[in-house]
Amino acid sequence: MTLILLLTVKCANAAVILQYHHVSEKLPPVTSVSAEQFSAHMNYLKEGNFNVMALDKMLQALQASKELPSNTVAITFDDGYDNNIEQAAPILEKFNFPYTIFVNPKLIDEKQHYLMSWEQLRKLAKKGALIANHSAKHDYLHLRRNNETQEQWAERIKADILWSEKRITAEIGHNAKLLAYPYGEFSTQLQQLVRSLGFIGIGQHSGAVGKHTDFTRVPRFPASGIYAELSTLSVKLNSHPFAINKLTYKNSVTDDPQPKLLIDFENMNFSKQQFTCYVSGQGTANVAWQTETQVSVSAKEKLPTGRSRYNCTAPMANGQSQQFYWLSQPWVIQTP
Repeated sequence: MTLILLLTVKCANAAVILQYHHVSEKLPPVTSVSAEQFSAHMNYLKEGNFNVMALDKMLQALQASKELPSNTVAITFDDGYDNNIEQAAPILEKFNFPYTIFVNPKLIDEKQHYLMSWEQLRKLAKKGALIANHSAKHDYLHLRRNNETQEQWAERIKADILWSEKRITAEIGHNAKLLAYPYGEFSTQLQQLVRSLGFIGIGQHSGAVGKHTDFTRVPRFPASGIYAELSTLSVKLNSHPFAINKLTYKNSVTDDPQPKLLIDFENMNFSKQQFTCYVSGQGTANVAWQTETQVSVSAKEKLPTGRSRYNCTAPMANGQSQQFYWLSQPWVIQTP
């Protein structure tokens, strides 16, 4: 009862996006929830009076600094697995919740056996699902090929994104101009390209969404595997975005094993003493306040090659428990 009562005080300029892959008990648990778990998640949203909203409409409203109904959340799936129509869709239809599926058109055209077909996706779209862009074949979009120039890379990725959007439009009729980055990985150069094409870029790093969000790196909360427990997911569903004026860092994809993040807050409705950042696999980060509103964050030890994150949180200074500001900074550490 306590958690549900807390939902009524959530600000109307914040929202949360949930990310799923598989709804199955037969596939890797790290990216899966069972049908029973998924039903429990949806029931929690219903019982908590969440405003479950279509992702495109939510993001358009936030971009325009429009207020949203309290407790707004969007539901998303990556890759378009066949268990989405077999397991997830009937549950979502029961609750009458809109949702988004990010797909790879080239893989669908190749009739990969584990994916939904265009016909199945059209069936879901007619019932209210939004079908959106996840690149043509789920490649690492930020990587350049051997001997490929920056200009050649940009043209290749531009063609990939636009071709994928064209295929989705041709088959489904949707042209949402939302791109979920494969593997959640993006570089500064990829963000700039996505912005130039008029797309919204969506990652897999955690955090709430608001008017201060950089819409080339929209966060989502994973809700599968170890993140499927309602005891922790409920806290994330009540989280808020920090009011950030500017994030400064060299690049999310870097060969610096201890990258520095500088956060410049627009306003601070939290205590500096309670602002804490954590590093993947390391525990707490080095946190140093530069000014009253600016803080630097770095890892105490070198990050391993591959994906890592800095997660920063602070309890809201509103007297309410279990309401946190939340920011995640993803990194892809490359060998020099």
